[in-house]
Amino acid sequence: MSKFKAPIIYQLNNRGLTLLSFVVLASIWCLLSYGGIVKDIFLPTPGAVFSSFGEMHREGILIHYTLASTYRVMVGWALAVITAIPIGMLIGTSRKAEALFEPTVDFARYLPVVALVPLTLLYFGIGDLQKFAVIFLGTFFQLVLLVSDAAAGVPKDLLRAASTLGATKWQSYRMVLIPASLPGIMDSLRITIGWAWTYLVVAEMVAANSGLGYMILRAQRFLAVDRIFAGLIIIGLLGLVTDHLFKLITEKAVPWSEKGGARK
Repeated sequence: MSKFKAPIIYQLNNRGLTLLSFVVLASIWCLLSYGGIVKDIFLPTPGAVFSSFGEMHREGILIHYTLASTYRVMVGWALAVITAIPIGMLIGTSRKAEALFEPTVDFARYLPVVALVPLTLLYFGIGDLQKFAVIFLGTFFQLVLLVSDAAAGVPKDLLRAASTLGATKWQSYRMVLIPASLPGIMDSLRITIGWAWTYLVVAEMVAANSGLGYMILRAQRFLAVDRIFAGLIIIGLLGLVTDHLFKLITEKAVPWSEKGGARK
């Protein structure tokens, strides 16, 4: 009696499944574009998009714009992280801090960042500082609440046990609260850096002369759809890289987290 043979998708490892997903997506793209199902003005062929990569490289803007956008995203997001984590931890562990800060944060996080762009231009000018401000505003308020939820979710029994063993308030924070909330904080950082990349185009939509968002909006004016797709692919790949790096950092920084072991 022959052994039951599982479907091929169950025989693939994680890397194989990842590769398979990209192959399927690329195949659909090729079918729609090369098959003439969707017109070039709406969906350029993969060949046209990759040709645009070569054109931008020859023009000297591919690497320059990519580095400029990466710099803006990282600085704006880092400023949000530096300020949001302490405030979020304070809100998550103090009723008075929650009453003081959370209503303002709740109000501000519903404001559309696009509507704030004119104000950032007025306050910060047209340089990189304005781009940092847009990305900061798009991630700071959300990150504060995510961090506060992570801190508030730490079991109170752990803090009581530390206090019973003679730990001071600072020792309880350093040895119990921070390690216990760190897995949630790392997840929050991973989520918000993704948001930072999505706000890149908003940050570069006005008063910019470089960057991937600027390139996409400029290509839109001339209906250069191949360059729009090229810019989107670059942003997506950069997002994948940062996401993968965060997964690796989380595995190293918080090996006690059960989340990583829960997925098979």
